[in-house]
Amino acid sequence: MGEVTRPKEPDITVHTPTQPADTVVILGCRLVDGVPGAALAARLAAALPLIGRQTCVVVSGSGEAPAMGRWLRDHGVDPQQIIEEPNATSTNENLEFTRALLGCCNKWTVVTSDFHVPRVKMWAWHHGYDVQLVCAKTPPARIPYLWGREVLALIHSTLRVVWRRLMQQLRGR
Repeated sequence: MGEVTRPKEPDITVHTPTQPADTVVILGCRLVDGVPGAALAARLAAALPLIGRQTCVVVSGSGEAPAMGRWLRDHGVDPQQIIEEPNATSTNENLEFTRALLGCCNKWTVVTSDFHVPRVKMWAWHHGYDVQLVCAKTPPARIPYLWGREVLALIHSTLRVVWRRLMQQLRGR
């Protein structure tokens, strides 16, 4: 019998960048009175060093994307570099809708919060996306709520991924 070859596993790593990225995707989070809340502002600030003159920047989130775009423009990012993805309502949709916008671009740097990294890694793995993750620290006042909520969201997402994989196997994909 011949060797079984497996598809290449996506590269999903957490790193500290040392230079601008080609494509930066910033995932949405809570707004407060129409402006980024503490956790989202931390994500946006963590993304700034990654953005060079040629960087494509995607801000993703239903309701958050326009506010994120404004924040970046107010902090010196060229509006021509920013693509707003305004429809995503979940981590999975952030990644799927971004992929639809970017087409063949298959290597991204995703900026999110430290509490959110395991779920982003799982969805990226599920979809086979090559992503590098940069994580912003969770503001101390938000840690109990955000980490607690994330435990439940991770369980929910894990069950969804398992269900999707099971359905794919049953359909013969």
